[in-house]
Amino acid sequence: MSGPVLARRGFLAGAAGLAAALTLAACGGATETAAPTAAASPAPAAAGAWSFTDDRDKKLAQPKVPSRIVAQVGAAAALWDFGVRPIAVFGPHKLKDGTKDPQVGNVDITKVTGLGNVWDEFNVEQYIALQPDLLVSSMYIKGTLWYVPEKSKDTIEQVAPTAGVMLTGKSATEVIGTYEELAKSLGADMQGVPEAKARMEAATKELAQFKDLKILMVSGGADAFWIVNPPEYPDIVHLTSAGLNVVTPTKVDEGGFFQTLSWENADEYDADVILYDTRTQALKPEEMMKKPTFAKLPAVKAGQLYPWNAEAPYSYQGYADFLEALVVNLKKAKPLQ
Repeated sequence: MSGPVLARRGFLAGAAGLAAALTLAACGGATETAAPTAAASPAPAAAGAWSFTDDRDKKLAQPKVPSRIVAQVGAAAALWDFGVRPIAVFGPHKLKDGTKDPQVGNVDITKVTGLGNVWDEFNVEQYIALQPDLLVSSMYIKGTLWYVPEKSKDTIEQVAPTAGVMLTGKSATEVIGTYEELAKSLGADMQGVPEAKARMEAATKELAQFKDLKILMVSGGADAFWIVNPPEYPDIVHLTSAGLNVVTPTKVDEGGFFQTLSWENADEYDADVILYDTRTQALKPEEMMKKPTFAKLPAVKAGQLYPWNAEAPYSYQGYADFLEALVVNLKKAKPLQ
């Protein structure tokens, strides 16, 4: 693995990897059982049979509604805000100091089992012992469940049915709608959802006032500076549809997600505002400002450098929080040209 594959891996997940994902194809299977272990209380189930067609166009059907749900942290964060309580999560949910990783959203990590915290880490034996009814994960590539390791995916998929929610090429509204539909099918209580949806819609309308700002969305790594490609990200599709002028890179890397620049070339694009990736694997602003070319960018010099929650939970609550904070920051900015 080298070149664009590793670069793409670095941007999308830091320590995680998308390289293996390029060839994965996820599918459900028959349920196997084993002695259960201690875990969070399963999600409340609605009565009757259950069915759901996921974004792989795969129709899932069970005689009863799944209640023992395991989810990748992004999926868990979305479902949690709709009222579904997974019993276990996998993917970045705990920081080195033991506190909660922002990617897991409002999930109470003291009440769920952690099956893995980094890329390629998934405790299959523990997963089997939990007797799950359903595994849920987002997808960057259709058929590829995010953070399900290639080395153990066949076993994982034999334990319980899996549901995939596509991210790439979708708008945030579409992705949130899919999670809402899934949550409803699982018997979610939807508490607070109408209020959060109204907040998201109100914040979205406010974005149009910033159409004169040229915005660059970036992520910094130790050896690379990534310029994101708006059409590939649900959150940025939402922002541009609402009227924001987000820079599109002219030379997108293979795969389409971003353009990789060296730090020496960090000044390739002009912008009034820079929104930087706040995920734990990305460089902090003070680290990026040690790079001379970055520090000299007009937006940086003007102090118009603001956080971008690159993996906000795909729920109305998650996006209301993200968009409201963005509006507050953009109100501080002004065109520099």
